[in-house]
Amino acid sequence: MEIKKLMREHDELLAQRQALYDKAVGEKRGLTDEEKAEDQKLEKQANDLKAVIETVKDIEAQRSGLPPEGMPPQRSEQNSEPEWNFGEFLQAVARASQPGGRIDRRLMPATEERATGLSEGVPSEGGFLVKTDFIEGLLQRTYELAVLGSRAWKIPVGANANGVTLNGINETSRADGSRWGGVLAYWLAEAGTKTASKPEFRQMELKLKKLIGLCYSTDELLQDAGALEAVITRAFTEEFAFKVDDAIYQGTGAGMPLGILNSPALVTVSKEAGQPAATILFENIVKMWSRMWGRSRPNSVWLINQDVEPQLFSMSLAVGVGGVPVYLPAGGLSSSPYGTLFGRPVIPIEHAATLGTVGDIMLADLSQYVMIDKGGIQAASSIHVKFVYDETAFRFVYRVDGQPLWNAALTPYKGAGNTLSPFVVLETR
Repeated sequence: MEIKKLMREHDELLAQRQALYDKAVGEKRGLTDEEKAEDQKLEKQANDLKAVIETVKDIEAQRSGLPPEGMPPQRSEQNSEPEWNFGEFLQAVARASQPGGRIDRRLMPATEERATGLSEGVPSEGGFLVKTDFIEGLLQRTYELAVLGSRAWKIPVGANANGVTLNGINETSRADGSRWGGVLAYWLAEAGTKTASKPEFRQMELKLKKLIGLCYSTDELLQDAGALEAVITRAFTEEFAFKVDDAIYQGTGAGMPLGILNSPALVTVSKEAGQPAATILFENIVKMWSRMWGRSRPNSVWLINQDVEPQLFSMSLAVGVGGVPVYLPAGGLSSSPYGTLFGRPVIPIEHAATLGTVGDIMLADLSQYVMIDKGGIQAASSIHVKFVYDETAFRFVYRVDGQPLWNAALTPYKGAGNTLSPFVVLETR
């Protein structure tokens, strides 16, 4: 049997399938019922023929003593499976997703769980899930890049759940009778009447939301594993990190996590009387620090828009008829990339508002922000989205939610009536 003849027949079947799709695209429509039936018939014939071709190749290889084409090198039990990088893996997924495409044996564990499509049993119709350890790497690098997400308290969600219910203490005041939501201890004379008290609890509901990424890769890019890995890894780790941080900072809570700026626990410090627009004064910083909950101070950081930096460098404390600077980066201007205020790092982030508006500077303890996620980033591929353009689609889905642990600012036990919080901002100037 001539294998070249079989391969030509296989290519003709694929060409007929391509012609069906080309006609439909040219007429700006989907396949008709007749065309779908014809396409399925052609696909079955191509797959059957492909199986015959592979069998013939295996037989010829065995007769010649060479390993079959596409087979990984034989290895002893002591040797581990040949290593491949993310780009090579995506290439193998794309090849296996094509009609009649050969499946690399290293993909076989992944093929046990295929993304849902027209048929779970046909790779070309459903696509392959992208290998778990590569995606865990993407998620790990995402949190390494995330300034805020890396500091939040993260809780994984179990296999049979789509959210988490957290029980917390409903404490909004430190006054007697309000601590722990209602616990009261008191001094009592001999034979005095005892009065019972109890804590008050509240519940926080977090439900997973979806963060989506979709990438098209041309056949040309798929041919270069190194370039493909670099593009996919860098682009999506940076984008997912950006969106996670943005949601933590200012998410609405509708279809996304609830951000700090929209939290009922946020404390907003008033500007100074007569303060010029778009400025930050030493007095603003002092008052923001005084409104930070004492126990959160060791974990807190200053988050600023870079527009704020000139204001920080020009701040001074009046001394007689002059003044002294109150802000310099650690070690002076030639040393650390971050300065400190009250010993806490000053970190520029893209998500902070522009100078003069609420959120341009924030003092935050991000350990008081909770996040949940499920299984890390899920990824799958398909050739059908852009089939006629010789492109493969890679889809990434991250299910996550988050919100501040506090549902209100805290009234201190004693003080001037100013509430405290792990999240403090300055009002619009």
